[in-house]
Amino acid sequence: MRSFAVSRAVKSFDVAYKPLLFRHQSPLRSFHATPQRYVVRPFLLADIGEGIREVQIIQWFVKPGARVEQFDPLCEVQSDKASVEITSRFDGVIKKLHYEADDTAFVGKPLVDIDIQSEIKPEDEAVTAPPEGSEQSSASGSDLPLRNGSEMKKQGSAGVGERSDVNSQHAPRSKHATLSTPAVRHLSKELDVDIVNIQGTGKDGRVLKEDVQKYAASRNQTPSASSSSALLQPKPGPVGEDRTVSLSQIQSGMFKSMTRSLSIPHFLYTTAVDMSALNNIRQILNSRSTHSPSEAVKAKITPLPFILKAVSLAFQEYPLLNSSLDTSDPAKPQITYRASHDFGIAVDTPSGLMVPIIRGLQNHTIQGLAAEISRISALARAERLSPGDLKGATFSVSNVGSIGGGVVAPVIVAPQVAILGIGRARVVPAFDGNGNVVRKEEAVFSWSADHRVVDGAMAARCAEKVRAYLEDPGTMMADMR
Repeated sequence: MRSFAVSRAVKSFDVAYKPLLFRHQSPLRSFHATPQRYVVRPFLLADIGEGIREVQIIQWFVKPGARVEQFDPLCEVQSDKASVEITSRFDGVIKKLHYEADDTAFVGKPLVDIDIQSEIKPEDEAVTAPPEGSEQSSASGSDLPLRNGSEMKKQGSAGVGERSDVNSQHAPRSKHATLSTPAVRHLSKELDVDIVNIQGTGKDGRVLKEDVQKYAASRNQTPSASSSSALLQPKPGPVGEDRTVSLSQIQSGMFKSMTRSLSIPHFLYTTAVDMSALNNIRQILNSRSTHSPSEAVKAKITPLPFILKAVSLAFQEYPLLNSSLDTSDPAKPQITYRASHDFGIAVDTPSGLMVPIIRGLQNHTIQGLAAEISRISALARAERLSPGDLKGATFSVSNVGSIGGGVVAPVIVAPQVAILGIGRARVVPAFDGNGNVVRKEEAVFSWSADHRVVDGAMAARCAEKVRAYLEDPGTMMADMR
């Protein structure tokens, strides 16, 4: 009876007081994981400056399935001025390449599709676009492909191995097969040669035009010859077929520039310069560098630094030849006298002619000019010039004499108003003041001036001033600051 009474008391307590004990306690909350959002979006080719609207894909550093991180290189592209590496803005996985090597890519168009696995910052929105066939919706995001955390964990573990598999499975047969310029790639297409089979002889294994031509020649040789007479007999019919190819980026830039130059009336003036005294000074300076350890690191001095300095000194007296002509308004053309002497130097590269600029030439010493010419020429031949190295020249010099030739007819590059072409120096017999035959080292300097603003007399006087400086280097040294 007593136990029955206790039981009833406990039940009464539960009914009366238990709700009061737990009235202020919060109900238990359950936690759940919200799956992360991973977006496959096209990565656009951003504007690389200088008004460039299209580039040529030189080589890809990634393939579909490869995992990339921020600042990893995606590809190397070639404009009509320089080659540039395009890097990733995001962490993620490459899903699609929109171009093949040698294709032309356009600024603002998709370059690759990336499965973005990092935060998309507001400033990065300009280089991405919604997937094709979807509507951009930042509120719902219903049209963006999603994967839950378990799927990403599964794929993430496979992604590391996948990147190495892609690189190992698709690696080119030649270690440096992709190191070639657009012009060389065009030549390989013309000759129907697979460039990955060619062993490059250029710097870092780069495949050169000569490598492609030698490979094609060896491939086309007759496997066996029964007799020497059979080899000497001409083969009937045509030796090949005509092929039509597009211009490379550098060739396209030259085409546009030279087409604009057709509207410029050129005044041509040539003069022969005796380089004997100048070469004597050069030999003394270079021999000093050879015998002095402290001077050995300096660049070898060629005639070009002296020529550039002589032109710069002459321009102080004839500043019109260092000016720019603005013809945007044909009714009111304007001339800008350029204070800085920024000379473009023509350099022959495997991809074609490039004209990098030496800036503030009037402030350089002869030794400083030699070092700068060596540096900028090496960058041009390695195709590592930036767009800024090629823009804004006030005057151009073409040292075609390093190849050969005498008199040339250099073409002015607008908006410049003059250009100098230098022929090869040759040993010639000449008469001295007493009528004796003497030995001279003579080079022909060919000047072109825009005859719309530069009269022939001014161009001739400037050319003769330069000749006088080079034939008597002492006067040039006296006028240098």
